[in-house]
Amino acid sequence: MNNMKFIAIIPARYASTRFPGKPLAMLCGTTVIQRVYNQVSKAVDNVLVATDDERILNHVKSFGGKAVMTSTEHRSGTDRCWEAYNLNQGKEDIIINVQGDEPFIQPEQIKAIMQCFDDKNTQIATLVKPFNKDGSFSILENPNNVKVVIDSDMNALYFSRSVIPCLRGIDKSIWPSHHQYYTHLGMYAYRAETLNKITQLKQSQLEIAESLEQLRWLENGLRINVGITNQSSIGIDTPEDLAKAEQFLSSKT
Repeated sequence: MNNMKFIAIIPARYASTRFPGKPLAMLCGTTVIQRVYNQVSKAVDNVLVATDDERILNHVKSFGGKAVMTSTEHRSGTDRCWEAYNLNQGKEDIIINVQGDEPFIQPEQIKAIMQCFDDKNTQIATLVKPFNKDGSFSILENPNNVKVVIDSDMNALYFSRSVIPCLRGIDKSIWPSHHQYYTHLGMYAYRAETLNKITQLKQSQLEIAESLEQLRWLENGLRINVGITNQSSIGIDTPEDLAKAEQFLSSKT
């Protein structure tokens, strides 16, 4: 890994459907995007925000961060990352895609995904978290908690909003205690040539069915290596999430 060059790119749109202007929302006196940037900078020297709005661009530059303007037409953060990588001259081997609404992302989690590339065969990497065996089935089955099945070589077999695998003949209420389930953390890293390839793939049937773009990659024969983290993260999707994050930070301080 010491011979590889990494860049962390943080896609940050202004026009979020559920929370417009989310990157610039204040979280205990600091914007969400600055908190994300600061956390990522603890693990990666080269950090870049990819945005489609001059307000975000100017704000990132105001606190000393790096940012580039990208198209407003991108379908996903993955596509935005590829454009930003090329606008930044694209010299790094590995691109880490960190969501711009994850102000509690931990440096250890970023390092865990970087370590997946110690294996020269890794094309794409992501993170999963073991689901608590004492956890409730109602939390596990929440479709916003994406479940992952992995093989013996730590590659993802499938991602689903449904609970997988199904434990036949066992009451659902005790599934978590009878099997080690894994939930997905939406951070990815890609080799540059792999990121180029996936941005050219057409949407797939499984992707459309589950609304999970990583299924497009699996359907096209790409491997997704999985790193494990035991740390949780709090994503900011709505103003209500922001309020919960405020409470969390206040309780810690």
